[in-house]
Amino acid sequence: MQIDLRQLASLRKRGRPMGVTSVCSAHPIVIRAALRHGRQHESTVLIEATCNQVNHLGGYTGMTPSDFAALVRKIAAEEGCPERLIVLGGDHLGPNPWRDQPADEAMAQAEKMVAAYIDAGFRKIHLDASMGCKGEPVALDDETTAHRAARLAAVAEARAETAGGEMPVYIIGTEVPPPGGADHALDTIEPTSAAAALKTIDVHRRVFADKGLDKAFARAIGLVVQPGVEFGNHNVIYYDRSKIDALKSVLAQEPQFVFEAHSTDYQGPGPLTALVEDGFPILKVGPELTFVLRQALYALDAIASDLLPDYGSRPLYAAMESLMLDQPGNWSRHYHGSDAEMRWLRHYSLSDRIRYYWAAPEAQAAVGRLCAALRGQSVPLPLFWQYLPSAQDFAGSPLDPEAVLIWRVTRSIADYHAACGVGKAD
Repeated sequence: MQIDLRQLASLRKRGRPMGVTSVCSAHPIVIRAALRHGRQHESTVLIEATCNQVNHLGGYTGMTPSDFAALVRKIAAEEGCPERLIVLGGDHLGPNPWRDQPADEAMAQAEKMVAAYIDAGFRKIHLDASMGCKGEPVALDDETTAHRAARLAAVAEARAETAGGEMPVYIIGTEVPPPGGADHALDTIEPTSAAAALKTIDVHRRVFADKGLDKAFARAIGLVVQPGVEFGNHNVIYYDRSKIDALKSVLAQEPQFVFEAHSTDYQGPGPLTALVEDGFPILKVGPELTFVLRQALYALDAIASDLLPDYGSRPLYAAMESLMLDQPGNWSRHYHGSDAEMRWLRHYSLSDRIRYYWAAPEAQAAVGRLCAALRGQSVPLPLFWQYLPSAQDFAGSPLDPEAVLIWRVTRSIADYHAACGVGKAD
């Protein structure tokens, strides 16, 4: 069902917790799957872009906020997904992409970025100025962070008032470690302390009030905290609700807020449902969706290799390996070990840094060749059982490869959708 983000706290207080999935990906297949699922279920589709991924200078995708919004709306029109179901969010909006510059210069860029997000129609804004800039500590104190967040909120408020329509809702705070997954095997992750969460809210409330931003703070709906979940290259730390009794008490003291949970990828239906029940109704997911997309692509690559004599031996895999070796910037700092270990990490790490490469011309050409080779082919059931067993319903009839990809991504989205509907509000 469609849900107003501003209702999440009141639904929880009424004992009918519901949530919303935050799809954090710029991949067109992932976006299409999310929009198609939203149309089919008449449910809110929250799609978010991060500051490094999309900004006024292009980000690593090459897209500005208006480019990203146009892509989402184009796919939505193709899928027949009503615009009323779509919410666009900006994640970790702050100086992070320019943190190698002095703070004043980085914040000036962050202001331009926030303005561009608001101008493009983004109305869920995560203010994150917690990371230090040139000459500063890696993580800043609450006071400095709040002052910088308020500076960005002032820009967002002014631009939104000029644009008209709905004013933005805000998320404050940040999680530790930074987004995107850890680089090493993990044993445990400690949840945020209740005292730290309350201090973040208190300091932001005071600073926003001092700057005349009371109305903006009244629209702060969520606080990013660490619920004790994370994934690394090798493994997943699953949610343990027994560890967050103290943290949950924060929501009783601050009924305006819910928690936003980052890095919920790979948790599965049970932990996701528990998170929503316990006050984390905004569930962010990204790498899992491109991981399962890659999983389906590689399965089709193997199927085509076995089925079609002229296709070759896993050419998509070979193309991606060559591309990542030629352009190691997006993985080399994050993967460690022997050559053999780094080879499998490049393709199969849970952090899924291969996602940065799918937009490259070489990758698009290889995916296009794969889809062209299999389109209309009748794939025998045993080949699906070998490489992608759960896709057996696609066997024995003319194949639409993109349908397989969307189906695989949708299976993960459906787990989130089920978890977010736990309260079944009227």
